[in-house]
Amino acid sequence: MHQPHLSKSKKQKKKRIMEEERRVVLFGKYEMGRLLGKGTFAKVYHAKHIATGESVAIKIINKDHVMKRHGMMDQIKREISVMRLVRHPNIVELKEVMATKTKIFFVMEFVRGGELFAKVVRGKLKEDAARRYFQQLISAVDFCHSRGVSHRDLKPENLLVDENGDLKVSDFGLSALPEQLLQDGLLHTQCGTPAYVAPEVLRKKGYDGAKADIWSCGVVLYVLLAGYLPFQDENLMNMYRKIYKAEFDFPPWFSPEARRLVSKLLVVDPDRRISIPAIMRTPWFRKSFRSPVAAIESPGRNDVEEGASPKFFNAFEFISSMSSGFDLSSLFESKRKVRSMFTSRWSAAEIVGKIEGIGKEMGMKVRRTKDFKVKMQGKTEGRKGQISVTAEVFEVAPEVAVVELCKSAGDTLEYNRLYEEQVRPALKDIVWSWHGDSNNNN
Repeated sequence: MHQPHLSKSKKQKKKRIMEEERRVVLFGKYEMGRLLGKGTFAKVYHAKHIATGESVAIKIINKDHVMKRHGMMDQIKREISVMRLVRHPNIVELKEVMATKTKIFFVMEFVRGGELFAKVVRGKLKEDAARRYFQQLISAVDFCHSRGVSHRDLKPENLLVDENGDLKVSDFGLSALPEQLLQDGLLHTQCGTPAYVAPEVLRKKGYDGAKADIWSCGVVLYVLLAGYLPFQDENLMNMYRKIYKAEFDFPPWFSPEARRLVSKLLVVDPDRRISIPAIMRTPWFRKSFRSPVAAIESPGRNDVEEGASPKFFNAFEFISSMSSGFDLSSLFESKRKVRSMFTSRWSAAEIVGKIEGIGKEMGMKVRRTKDFKVKMQGKTEGRKGQISVTAEVFEVAPEVAVVELCKSAGDTLEYNRLYEEQVRPALKDIVWSWHGDSNNNN
């Protein structure tokens, strides 16, 4: 039987339905877009925040692949911890981390201009352009070092450029925190990209991560000004020999001041290598330098703003993700802290009010801030001073909040007694489930 032709409006409706079916929405918040890139364990997609229309980049990591590779999960946790520490205008921002039973999602700032590497591939940069990128790189690296973080893989492929022409440091997958230092106070993991790696890293005898980063910054500066690498050879061992000796030549177009700075950056002995404060004092660096204002958390007022909402940090299937081998609870605070966590179906404001009331009933000084934290301090002196307790509320789904309680000061035994005998029983009305309880006599 002959089928009648669809009218134009019906065709448009059918097309719209098909487009909506193709549209993938993540956690009800992000509309997924095109693939931006992929690696061994992750794919990165462009996405749009549905409510605000903001473009983001979402890195999706397959949890099963990661679990099979020794140390990979620790590396991912460390990358998240580091990116929470280093909020700076010249560092790619990690907006939130989410997880399901099978995948981990990094929601990051989307940087439109792509890699700095793409600019260098086309040839050397003009000195003023190279200077501006280097100034922003040093500002970002200096901020990382002030937080105890060394990047360990600085190269043009990991430096992005936004639509305003500003540099953004990315890829903290190989970065190191102070707790990775061994007893000699040095790092011992050999990592990074050979052409950009400091000689002391290649020697495998331990190295200062911050000083190794400065060498890599020197290689980056050379590449920006020259258009090619200072140490290159088809034979890898020959290239290493050149790095060990800092054996390189300057092209004729380098200015005398640029030569002087690169010569101080690419010094084999890390103790004689120029420091970041000294870099910032050089005339070449100081020309037209404008220091970026880093995003430092400002102290909150003693109230929770009406209409405000808590940090939406680790969203959706939080509990199931913990039970499947990826304990996101460790991302909230250092494992060394005495802490416990619970989930609640109460609103953030109700939880904060309840905790504040408990603190006052216990005769503690109570202060709450606009970022959904409650700080409580005992009025009496204990064995190690007054006990201080901090409670922080995180929204993890529309009707689920995670609350972290941790001891911020005082004696651990006294805190445990207070927690077990008074705090925990008083919270029973609002607790849905306890998780990650690490209150012990450590």
